[in-house]
Amino acid sequence: MAGQTTAERGERQQESSGPPPARRLRRPRLRTIVILAAVAVLLGAGGVWVLYGSSWVRVRQVSVSGTRVLTAAEVRAAAAVPVGSPMMSVDTDRIEARLRRKLPRIDTARVARAWPHGIGLKVTERSPVLLVRKGRDFIEVDHEGVRFATVSQAPGGIPLLEMSVSRTGSGAASFRRFGTDRLVREAVRVAGDLPAAVARETRTVQVRSYDDISLELAGGRTVAWGSSENGRAKARTLAALMKAAPRAGHLDVSVPTAPASSGS
Repeated sequence: MAGQTTAERGERQQESSGPPPARRLRRPRLRTIVILAAVAVLLGAGGVWVLYGSSWVRVRQVSVSGTRVLTAAEVRAAAAVPVGSPMMSVDTDRIEARLRRKLPRIDTARVARAWPHGIGLKVTERSPVLLVRKGRDFIEVDHEGVRFATVSQAPGGIPLLEMSVSRTGSGAASFRRFGTDRLVREAVRVAGDLPAAVARETRTVQVRSYDDISLELAGGRTVAWGSSENGRAKARTLAALMKAAPRAGHLDVSVPTAPASSGS
C-alpha cells in the first residue's frame, strides 16, 4: 500500500494544529472590545453622577467683584444663583442676562465657575456723563445715552442737562426735526467728549437747538460748543484754549480750527 503523499501529511498537520491565528484571535479581541465599552459606560455614568448627583461639586459660595455703587448683596440677590445646586447645572448666560435686567446700573456682567464650589460674579457698572433733573431727583445717563439710575443726590463732577429749546423761530424748527430725545442724545455726546479735567469743571450742558449747545463751567465761565459734531477736536481745542486764556469768561470752540475767547 502506497504511503501518504506530502499534501495529505500537510492537511493532517493543519487539522491537528487547530484554527489559523486570525480565528484564534477573533474571540479575545471581541471580549476586549466589550470590556472596554463597558468600562467607558461605567466611567461616563460615574462622571455624570459626580457632576450632577454627588455633593462634591455643588455651589456653596458666590463671590462678587467690580462693584462701585452697588453692593455685593444687591448683586447676589439679583443674580439668584441656586446655591446647593450642581455646578454644571448653573446657567451662566441666564444669570448674566438677569443681572443686566434687574440692575440697569450694570453695563456688563460675567459669570464664571470656580471649581469645585464657587460661582464668581464680575460686573462693570455704568458711569454717568450727564444728569437729567426729575423733580427733586436726578437721572444718571451714560455715554451711550442709557438712563440707568435715579438718585436723590447729584454725584459730584457730573454736569446737569438744561433744555432751553425755543418753540419759536429756528429753535422750533430744530425741535420739530429732532425732538427731545435726539437733543438729549446730542448733549450726551458732548458730555462724553469732554476731557476728564474739563468735565469736572462743567456745571451744566445747555441745549437750545441741535447746533446751539453750550457749557457753563465753574466760576461762571461759558463755552459755545455748537453741535455735537467734531466733538473730540472741540474738546482738544477747549483744553488748549483754557490754558492759553485762563481768565477768559467766554470761550468759543464751535469752529475748532478757529477758536475764540473774550471777557475776563
